Amino acid sequence: MPYAEKTKVPVSRSRDELERTLSRYGADAFGYGWDQGKAVVSFRVAGRYVRIAMDVPMNAQEERQRWRALVLVVKAKLEAVESGISTVEQEFMAYVVLPDNQTVGDWLGPQIETAYTDGLMPGSLLALPPGGDDGAS
Repeated sequence: MPYAEKTKVPVSRSRDELERTLSRYGADAFGYGWDQGKAVVSFRVAGRYVRIAMDVPMNAQEERQRWRALVLVVKAKLEAVESGISTVEQEFMAYVVLPDNQTVGDWLGPQIETAYTDGLMPGSLLALPPGGDDGAS
């Protein structure tokens, strides 16, 4: 059974709780919006910009459940950082926004797929000079 499957907590209350939680753990920027059927939450914590986008279900109950789950996940990640178990980068790596406005997950996802498909680490072909000679003759 999904977390908070039967919640009655409105999305607005979950969003407000998320904002208060982020503030309590030191976030100094917060925003949210909608984009092409996704809810988008952005914040800055420890100097890192983070953006989490999640599909918005057509069903209002599922939407309330998903927001409750998001609050739980973010709170758990921030507590892990606060407790010294982890770092902001480790907890939010896939969601950290890069200078070109992609998230790390958006950028790295295709490279991971290629690595599994081709059996090569990303960038490993770039390390070899043309002809495959590594210069160690």
